[in-house]
Amino acid sequence: MNERASEIATAAAPSAGDSRWHYSPHATLREARAQYFLRAGFDERSYAPRWVVLRIAGLPLLAFPNTAQRVRSVRLHDLHHVLTGYPTTWLGEGEIGAWELASGCARHWAAWYLNFWAAGVGLCISSRRVLAAFRRGRSEHGLYDKEFCDALLDETVAGARARLGIAAP
Repeated sequence: MNERASEIATAAAPSAGDSRWHYSPHATLREARAQYFLRAGFDERSYAPRWVVLRIAGLPLLAFPNTAQRVRSVRLHDLHHVLTGYPTTWLGEGEIGAWELASGCARHWAAWYLNFWAAGVGLCISSRRVLAAFRRGRSEHGLYDKEFCDALLDETVAGARARLGIAAP
């Protein structure tokens, strides 16, 4: 493993007592997203299935269509996970949902809808943390005012955070 790859992999390890996922500020969004995919247990192919299945303890809980609108939004949503550090746990999805609602989902109608549900679930788990994420999102900006493109992935984590006013976790 070269020095840069080692720095990126090491930076992704959470510190003791910290529930957020961390990524090297020097990593590109492409590199950090690859680390995020690895930690979350999915990859670029996860955007393709016709159905999204939500699970609890490995058992299917809910399934819904993986519409083009959802895929359009989730590509940016995954980058928001990288930039904010919220994990893909049920609570982490509630936090990122609240953050995205507060920072604005623009014309991403699927994001508005899914984030309301995610924030609602998160409020049942930890209202304090979900409300804190909402307050945080009110002063930060997301990517939903843009369309996903591969060029976006060439920006560094630190550069994207600075441009959007997102504090590091």
